[in-house]
Amino acid sequence: MKSLFLVVIAILSSAAAAKVTYNVTSFGAKGDGNTDSTKAFLSAWSSACNSTKSATIYIPTGTFLLATAITFAGERCMSSAITIRIYGTLVASSEYNAIANSGDWIRFHRVNHVTISGGTLDAKGASLWSCKTSGKSCPKGTTSLGIYNSQNIVISGLKSVNSQMFHILIDACTNVKLQGVSISASGVSPNTDGIHLISSTGVTILNSKIATGDDCISIGPGNTNLWIEKVACGPGHGISIGSLGWQLEEPGVQNITVSTVTFRGTENGVRIKTWARPSHGFVTGVVFQHVTMVNVQNPILIEQKYCPEGNNCPNQVSGVKIKDVVYEDIHGTSASQVAVKLDCSEGNPCSGIRLQDVNLNYIRGNQTQPAVSSCAYAAGTASGVLHPTSCL
Repeated sequence: MKSLFLVVIAILSSAAAAKVTYNVTSFGAKGDGNTDSTKAFLSAWSSACNSTKSATIYIPTGTFLLATAITFAGERCMSSAITIRIYGTLVASSEYNAIANSGDWIRFHRVNHVTISGGTLDAKGASLWSCKTSGKSCPKGTTSLGIYNSQNIVISGLKSVNSQMFHILIDACTNVKLQGVSISASGVSPNTDGIHLISSTGVTILNSKIATGDDCISIGPGNTNLWIEKVACGPGHGISIGSLGWQLEEPGVQNITVSTVTFRGTENGVRIKTWARPSHGFVTGVVFQHVTMVNVQNPILIEQKYCPEGNNCPNQVSGVKIKDVVYEDIHGTSASQVAVKLDCSEGNPCSGIRLQDVNLNYIRGNQTQPAVSSCAYAAGTASGVLHPTSCL
């Protein structure tokens, strides 16, 4: 028995020795909200990277100012895994120009086995939103958290508020899990997409709440094998595949599942949008299932003549081919009479569209009225409960 006890102690001691923790305050960071902690965070990252053990970067309670853009590069990391455990809040400068032309406020590039856990990111974007909506000449703005060319990433329990532009961007990554994420910005904040995905595979988004001024989740070209489940969206523009087809040679989007999602007061629900111009892009193998709509303007929408501002529209024929898209158990209320709109490409009609158990009512004032569906160049099948009546 004694020998077994000693073995257990040895195992636990070995596990503890295999990990090392770096507190950002040990490198000069101060949680007073005024002291720029950018260099301290980079020093902590460098130490974690250079460790031959699994490393934790510990950010205690407090408000830590990252006054300029910061990049955590992983090309030369020796650590097998790095966890960034945040208990406090990271804030940007109140002067939006300090980061507005940086692309990303906080960037991870070519990292592997990195976990970001807890904490809040506050990019102080409201002043830039005001500039944009005033009609003045303003910078485009920056993404709060951008992750590029990386793999085996976990983002858990993170809160992002008031981003200048996108809150979280995943670009050219593999095996990414976002869980328990909370995203918040004003419903009238421009271009503040919650989570934007580009050219990534194996991304999972679970149990998250997104309230913003643009798409809650936007799925750009080249994404494959995505799973989105138990997400609450609103306000915002819904969950969108697209916009696609701006380039002639553009990678397609395939194998996407969106399940058990609630849209509340959003402009759109589940949407696929493409530009009306030539493209070799495509969308295939998409499932939207178990979705609740609450007063959503366009609950089910395919628009292949996408033109958000109505200016300088391409007005050509969309080359993006959309096929094998399933809408299953979509229910709730629409804020417009046309609850299902499938406006496909004349040159590349949608095919393999399947509607099953779609039950949407149009709410006008205090009255519940029958909704209608509208189809153009769309083919497929419909079954089960169908309110509105299918136009396929």
